[in-house]
Amino acid sequence: MKETDLTKRKYDYETERLYELFEEYRSAYMPEWERLSECDRLYRGEHWRDIPKQGANEPRPVTPVIQSTVENVRAELTDSYPEAVICADTPGYEKTAEILTAAIRENHIACDYETEYAKLIYDLLVGGYMIQEVGFDADMNYGLGGAFIRHVDNRNIMLDPCAVSIDDCRAIFKFAPHDRSWFEMHYPDRVNEMVFDEYSIKNVTDDVLAARHEPQCLLIECWLREYDAEESRYRIHMIKLAGRIKIEDSRELLPDGMYMHGKYPFTVTVLFTRKGSCLGYGFADMFREQQVLSDKLDQIILKNALMASHNKLLVSSASGFDVNELRDWSKEVHRGENINGIKWFSTAPLPSYIIDYAAKMRESIREESGANDFSRGSTIGGVTAASAISALMEMSNKRARNIARRIHADFARAVRMEIEVEREYTVFERTVPVSDKRTEKYSNKLLSDGNSFPLEFRVTVKVQRENKFSVISHNETVIKLVELGMLSPDVGLTMLIFDGKDEAIELMRKKQTTGENNGG
Repeated sequence: MKETDLTKRKYDYETERLYELFEEYRSAYMPEWERLSECDRLYRGEHWRDIPKQGANEPRPVTPVIQSTVENVRAELTDSYPEAVICADTPGYEKTAEILTAAIRENHIACDYETEYAKLIYDLLVGGYMIQEVGFDADMNYGLGGAFIRHVDNRNIMLDPCAVSIDDCRAIFKFAPHDRSWFEMHYPDRVNEMVFDEYSIKNVTDDVLAARHEPQCLLIECWLREYDAEESRYRIHMIKLAGRIKIEDSRELLPDGMYMHGKYPFTVTVLFTRKGSCLGYGFADMFREQQVLSDKLDQIILKNALMASHNKLLVSSASGFDVNELRDWSKEVHRGENINGIKWFSTAPLPSYIIDYAAKMRESIREESGANDFSRGSTIGGVTAASAISALMEMSNKRARNIARRIHADFARAVRMEIEVEREYTVFERTVPVSDKRTEKYSNKLLSDGNSFPLEFRVTVKVQRENKFSVISHNETVIKLVELGMLSPDVGLTMLIFDGKDEAIELMRKKQTTGENNGG
């Protein structure tokens, strides 16, 4: 048999094997995708759709307790937006670390990580886990290239259902649907070999905007982590599949692996741990029953109120009164035989403890989830001082801070991989702003000689807290220190936090310089 036939046979076998593995993952993920959809509906207050339609005419009220809780914690985590700071362990690398910090900051601005971070927080709180991808985009920074960290929708990626750690996954599948015209533009030589409409794409499309105008199929990125026993290292490869054929294989251009760090280019952060899985549970999972029962109690209360507003009139056939005439409240006189045959039937009010229990259940969800009054910025007992409000809010959002620590730890791991990708793929030199008035040249030559990553760096995460009460408290402290004479006004101005501070400092310096010249 010819060598080309052997190659083609191996090529087809591997493609079919990967599709079989994809189908195995897909079958296992069906309940997970349904769970994520239920969590989204619960967040939106649409969970009545999951309850059998018994009594379709009955009211179906929704008190958005979970939605309010998620948005409250989400707002607190937004104040904990992470920023990477590269530090040098040994003297001599301070300038390199400073330039690398600026380069990483520029990468995050270029990939709009702030928007990606907002998507990640939603997936974490509602779905129970968030996934970040680290890679290199040659088109970033005006064509000079740069590494990125971005959000991966948790419905568009499948980790190994049998693995408890991302490093133990047999493969990771990331996928997205595209129509035939997209493949004709990107893979014109292969599009005629593809099979379209091969998989249902319900789990990766909007359940409201479900219009389809032409055949589609999934573009699948299959990430493989292979161990090389001879060199005692892992290699990462990525194979693209679509329409039952292989359209790209990183091993053809990069036989030593796509990334030298040898790890899957993804990080997974879970909210509530799920034993035996890489994934986790979210607020919607933990408080689902309380939310449903709370709304069921509201339904009972509202139904009772509606029934009480329409008292029933019982009329016997022997009374001699016409029922339709009795319904007409405009008539002043009605004729009949027996007034005792008419009786009003009123709905008895519900016991007060049922109404109290419904309110206590909603308050319990808020308290147990950490969304109490102080964490939402509300105060009681006449607390008005900014420092006191800030202290109470800091004590009340312990859960949010705990979640933020996990996010920052995984963000640090992602940045470490980002530095590795920068070292490996950055070719062109670019200018990065180190400070307001200073720029430096940056390229991968800055990181290492001979493409060997130095171990002198460590990555730490600094949290930018933008809570207005913390800022007010900080400014109050600085002003008091200036009033007591412990700080000079010029030093106090540099320590204050407000918009336009740089202009104010510059004007102050000009005024001081003018005064010194006039005095001279």
